Amino acid sequence: MSSTETLETTPNSEITTVGEPELATQEDLHHDSHGDHATHDHSGHDHHHETPALNPDCTREVAIEVPAEEVTRHFRKVVKRYQKQARIPGFRLGKVPDTFIRTRFAEQIRQDVVEEILPEHFRAAIDKQDLKPVSQPQLTDLHLVDGEPLRFKAVFEILPDFSIDGYRDVKVPKPETDLTEAEYQSELARVLDSRSTMEPVLEERALAQGDWAEIDFHGIDGQTETVEGVETDPIEGKGVLVEVGGPNTLPAFNEALRGASVGQELKFEVTYPDDFGEKRLAGKTIAYGIHVKAIKTKILPEFNDEFAKELGDYETIDAFTTSLREQAGAEKRRQLENAAKDALVGALVERFQFAVPESLVQQQVDARLDRGLRALASQGMRPEDMRKLDFDRLRVAQRQSALEEVKGSILLDKIAEAEHTEVANEEVEQQLQLISVQSREPLETLRKRLTDDGSVARIREQLRREKIRAALYDRLS
Repeated sequence: MSSTETLETTPNSEITTVGEPELATQEDLHHDSHGDHATHDHSGHDHHHETPALNPDCTREVAIEVPAEEVTRHFRKVVKRYQKQARIPGFRLGKVPDTFIRTRFAEQIRQDVVEEILPEHFRAAIDKQDLKPVSQPQLTDLHLVDGEPLRFKAVFEILPDFSIDGYRDVKVPKPETDLTEAEYQSELARVLDSRSTMEPVLEERALAQGDWAEIDFHGIDGQTETVEGVETDPIEGKGVLVEVGGPNTLPAFNEALRGASVGQELKFEVTYPDDFGEKRLAGKTIAYGIHVKAIKTKILPEFNDEFAKELGDYETIDAFTTSLREQAGAEKRRQLENAAKDALVGALVERFQFAVPESLVQQQVDARLDRGLRALASQGMRPEDMRKLDFDRLRVAQRQSALEEVKGSILLDKIAEAEHTEVANEEVEQQLQLISVQSREPLETLRKRLTDDGSVARIREQLRREKIRAALYDRLS
């Protein structure tokens, strides 16, 4: 799979949510018309969006004026603080003239005054109108002069107000989750195969159905012209094991290998379908040369108590098979139930149409790209190669999935509120303990860090969504 495909198909594991918004006051002093949305860097590049265009249906604006007396009081307070702290050659500490401080630190003083005044008045204004922003407020029309009223406007997005009447009528098929005997046998075969060994066939005979051929091969794409000085990935392999007649072996290889002997050289062509998984081979005809090095057979382990003990804390083979059946059944149930829950949320998203804050959509795009980049990094992709990715195109490709995820999150929150679904502190604590074990970070250190950055609140939100998803699933017939 290519790097672009990895990014475009990375599944969602969580919904990014927004806590209490704050005004980006320092940046807004420099950008009157739009707040400069803070972004972070990943492996030496920045893929996050600039301040997004807000959804008009979710956008609200408040105009705020602060009395001149209060503005002056804050200017004096900030200037005095700078006087006490400023170290200026030629002046004793704390004795720098007021006028010098105001001139030397004019921009910093303005920033500090804004930071002291704006949050309180912004909070009062939105509380008065019962508005709950979900996006970083964008500051506009800022007027700040000592001795004059401070005026500004804040533009932000809020969650939509819509009805969820009829949500209980939304249904999807409830899956049959019992493990079948065929599925159990398939899982047992997988375990046995993982412990199998390959042994050489010593007798002189030809390759037969079920044998494994150890081969060296080299392929040539006759449709591609060779350009001097340009390197292409070779189609070749050494010591490769191929199962004759195996489910993953191409028919052309089966036909060529069946009846062949050790030491024999084979030549044949393979025409790959257009939808073949390896893109460099899809739709092409490759001429192969093969050298048969050996014939091998797969030896499965003896299915007895000793084998069970090798696999874990099992005294008998019956104890192992009982555990395997339970584990396979639990995994099937988990996968099918999660798929049904996802389908149910998808059906709810289809049923209820409402405006979605664009800022939340873009944050979810960021989260999806972050997960994709982490996946690429874990596969060994270099930072310099990540910088070459077309992030504008990737953002567009991720938007629809991000939109549906945010809509699902909003719907689950609204249903949970209607049903008074709550998450107990003990449930949050259990999740923190699990994260602590997985991350090997001391619990108290982890708890403080996640509390300070708002993650504990997001964990509670996610647990509540999982609770309501489970409740909606349990009602399916």
